[in-house]
Amino acid sequence: MKSKFKYFTILILALIVIVSCDDEYLEPQPLSFLSPENTLVDAAGFDALLITLRKELRWEYDGDRSGIASQLITTDLGFAPARNTIVPRNLPLQFTPNDDGGYTMLDYFDRAYSRSISTANLLIFYAEGADLESEDERNRIIAAAYFHRSYWYYQLVHLYGDVPFVGQVITGPKLDYFTHARKTVLDKIEEDMEFAVQWLPEANVEGAETKWAGYHLLTKIQLANSHFSEAIASATQVIDGPFSLVTDRFGVNSGDSSRNVIWDLARPDNIFDGANTETILGFLDRFEAPENANSDGTGRATMRDYVPAWWNGGVRDGNGARGSIDRIGGVWTTMADTIGRGNGWSRGTPYYIYEMWDDSNDLRRSDANWVDKDELVYNNPSSADYLQPVNPNNFGSPAQDSLQFYYAFPQYKTFIPHNDLDDSRPDGGQGNGYIYRLAETYLLRAEANYWLGNTGAAADDINEVRNRAQASLITAGDVTIEKILEERAKELYTEEPRKVELTRVALIMADNNLNGYSINNISQNNFYYDHVIDKNIFYQIGSTIRGVKATIEPHFIFWPIPSVTITNNSQGIINQNEGFPGAEQNIPPLTVIDDRQ
Repeated sequence: MKSKFKYFTILILALIVIVSCDDEYLEPQPLSFLSPENTLVDAAGFDALLITLRKELRWEYDGDRSGIASQLITTDLGFAPARNTIVPRNLPLQFTPNDDGGYTMLDYFDRAYSRSISTANLLIFYAEGADLESEDERNRIIAAAYFHRSYWYYQLVHLYGDVPFVGQVITGPKLDYFTHARKTVLDKIEEDMEFAVQWLPEANVEGAETKWAGYHLLTKIQLANSHFSEAIASATQVIDGPFSLVTDRFGVNSGDSSRNVIWDLARPDNIFDGANTETILGFLDRFEAPENANSDGTGRATMRDYVPAWWNGGVRDGNGARGSIDRIGGVWTTMADTIGRGNGWSRGTPYYIYEMWDDSNDLRRSDANWVDKDELVYNNPSSADYLQPVNPNNFGSPAQDSLQFYYAFPQYKTFIPHNDLDDSRPDGGQGNGYIYRLAETYLLRAEANYWLGNTGAAADDINEVRNRAQASLITAGDVTIEKILEERAKELYTEEPRKVELTRVALIMADNNLNGYSINNISQNNFYYDHVIDKNIFYQIGSTIRGVKATIEPHFIFWPIPSVTITNNSQGIINQNEGFPGAEQNIPPLTVIDDRQ
């Protein structure tokens, strides 16, 4: 199980180690030189620390049971089918303020505060007093720090609801934090990003924050604040900027006629390709980069998180013998190298795999991009059914185990080859990835128009994305919030933080008293829960594996605040979310932010 944090208290003991893709930043330096007073004195020092913030953006995409994969299992699109009693299927019992079954839900809280937010605050504090060449330089640095701080607060308020806003450098133990209201935090980061987009550069190095990434994030924040006209204006800045949806083959594999442009778009090597005109913000993770500049562990474990455990001993042939294997004589099989040694930590739901696809011509669900169940074959040479299609009726384990071993998946999203130079397990390797791209900007603007009743304009934006995928166009009468969420799933699976975006939509409804929802009873009645129950059949019917029944309740619209955070904050009060132990001690959240505290 992943180790959990032990402290919410932020200690600035030394400047965070600066990491860059340039070798010069990896040279050992005397520790006395690493104090903020010595380093954050000119643009070079600030830019070096910004590299740390940029690297942190990829954290939720990296490693086994990544943040993105962990979010998915609490939504309409994902489920945790592993054959044990630990992984969180029964959320009320297994996802608590003390435990998340080895996934990454609780990690978000401490990680955001102790790394990105604290580092951004450090930059802001020292930039305000540094002797820089110009005010423009100072504003650029502060704008970049605002972007990173706002990025993580946007996530926090949609994962956990009301959270403390920490806007200053903490130089020693601090045990008196108090919770701020979600809307108060949103107002603050909207204000910050309105400043930031004025000063962020239009062009920057790969993986760095720009004006366009700022407008994209501002669009999301404005949507969350129900500032729909403003969100349209911000999204339009990006759409009318130096971007366009890619429609032609490009980059690596472009000569492979069995693939298509959707495959090309998903290739890690193509994220920053000059022909890719829709990358707004991506993260860097290249195998050839210096060790400390790459992701932790083996890289992006997409082939382990999302691909079924097709190799497992429970996959039996017609004779009841093991039909599939991951290695022969200690060497990974061709199948393992091709689709990965999956474990199904976050498998897709039937809603995502089958039900939402309304056009057989849609390239995003084409045979070229997916591995369907009937393409999974027995690969054990000793099996009587060698190279025959897998038959789940032969599985020696209970039929429910097929949920982990046997399902279709979007290979174009999961295929990230591991390093061929070593014998590492083929989970998925280092690879660049998207954080923001233009297809999402269109869908964000479509959503803003939908909330304003401009369904014709919303349909136009959705059709920009559908047309690229060669799917049939929709009309204004087809536009619903469910349709927009479907298009987001088709386009952004494994890219978007799905739980964050579902909760944002649910809170928009509650804030505006739409469809019978109200913020006053949000933990008892909300669109997030109703949508998950409607679309995720595993929660709907209560799929049971090893005696654990899939269960979700309305209050999981907000995840629990880690209990250690609340306990260690002995001189203040951090509220627990309703439905979790400790919520009875809550006090009204703060509605004013004082950056001096």
